[in-house]
Amino acid sequence: MILQSISQSLTADEFILRYGDIDRYELIDGELIEMEPTGVHEQVAAFIGRKLNVEIDHQDVPYFIPHRCLIKLLGTETAFRPDLLVLDQTQLANEPLWQQEPVITFGSSIKLVVEVVSTNWQNDYARKAEDYAILGIPEYWIVDYLGIGGREYIGKPKQPTITICMLVDDEYQKRKFQRSDRLISSVFPQLQLTANQVFSAAC
Repeated sequence: MILQSISQSLTADEFILRYGDIDRYELIDGELIEMEPTGVHEQVAAFIGRKLNVEIDHQDVPYFIPHRCLIKLLGTETAFRPDLLVLDQTQLANEPLWQQEPVITFGSSIKLVVEVVSTNWQNDYARKAEDYAILGIPEYWIVDYLGIGGREYIGKPKQPTITICMLVDDEYQKRKFQRSDRLISSVFPQLQLTANQVFSAAC
């Protein structure tokens, strides 16, 4: 995905009103960010969504993956638009905006969030990891199918990597998965999926 900043300052409420239904924008610190996903980026996100939907059915849990959704960070002018989000349907009655807009404000409503890494990988590895942890999202996947993240995140030599962050005492414990490693998920413990299977979706 190619991202570019648009020189325009907005509040989160203004952003939701004007751009909430337009999938190619998110807001970071009042800055409107235009996302231009590539076709391959969408293939990878769709593949993961399909696999997780199967697990939702297998586990018979009240989770679902919305077609579009924003995560609004309360007290900030930031609204992220993740590539994939697994929501807990039993928690949505507590969400103040959900009945009017597909906007989530509480981490307790979210079981898992996935970001497929783009050219602006710093946001996925650093900024979003920090904010998602503060929000209390229990599990966060960073899917770097191109292996473009910094060496401090994916190692050396750089290669395609999936980083799964699990929340422990308000901080993410991060584990890297590469090549034939089977992904380990606390939300979907029976998931049978390797890193290479995800990366193959980009072919």
